[in-house]
Amino acid sequence: MNTENLRYLKDNLKYHGFGEKLYGELEQNINAGMAGFQLRFNESLNGKSFEAVLNFRRGEGSDMYYFNSYAAKLDKGIKENVEQTFYINKGKGITAKEAFNLLDGRSVYKELANKEGVAYQAWVQLDPKVVDKNGNHILKQYHEHYGFDLGKSLVSLPVKELATDEDRSRLIRSLERGNLQAVTFDRDGKSERMFLEANPQYKTLTVYDSGMKRVRKSEGQTTAREKTVEQKETTPKETAGKSADKKSERKIKTGNKETGLLPKKRTNLKKGLVQ
Repeated sequence: MNTENLRYLKDNLKYHGFGEKLYGELEQNINAGMAGFQLRFNESLNGKSFEAVLNFRRGEGSDMYYFNSYAAKLDKGIKENVEQTFYINKGKGITAKEAFNLLDGRSVYKELANKEGVAYQAWVQLDPKVVDKNGNHILKQYHEHYGFDLGKSLVSLPVKELATDEDRSRLIRSLERGNLQAVTFDRDGKSERMFLEANPQYKTLTVYDSGMKRVRKSEGQTTAREKTVEQKETTPKETAGKSADKKSERKIKTGNKETGLLPKKRTNLKKGLVQ
């Protein structure tokens, strides 16, 4: 048995988040001299069942084995399973936790390579509606020129964990791995537990409250609770007065005629695992 190859494969399993539990089976299969074999991984993450079948193959005319790919499946409950095969290229690829996050609908920031082997970084996300001929979901990519800046999006929120550079870096790394990350909002002297996830497609962050209810859809937009308060504070008389003022502003009297003014075009707002 090639002990150096075995050590490399063990490191590869650990790096990709499959831990050390499969080391014994890995060594047994290599000792058996099989041309190819599979290892099975099962774990519960955030109350959801995550499974993976890892594929290994021996090189042609060699005693070297390679970890080539793994087929992952996430049970999202209510008879909803999502599956995807992830490929390993020269010991690098999507980790188990990143695969879980992708299957759960979130985005992951990864270093990729084009056909010429040139490395680049991009956010990736599975398209839930489109699959290829092999049944794999198409991987959507959002490059740096797409316009999503995670750091700037975080600054727009009252997140306590941005107080130090160390905490900020830790938070960014977690969100880049696709985690649904718990944070603390400091507003008006009160602390609220919230959850964040990166949403590069809409160039923003999605915010959930402690009950995992979505409370913010885009940057700069008030939460549903804040909107309710604003609506209650506006009296019927104030509403009527504002409507009358707007009507007056939209009309100009010219002799006996009134010429309607078009209102200014409204600019739309951008749409926007716990470790």
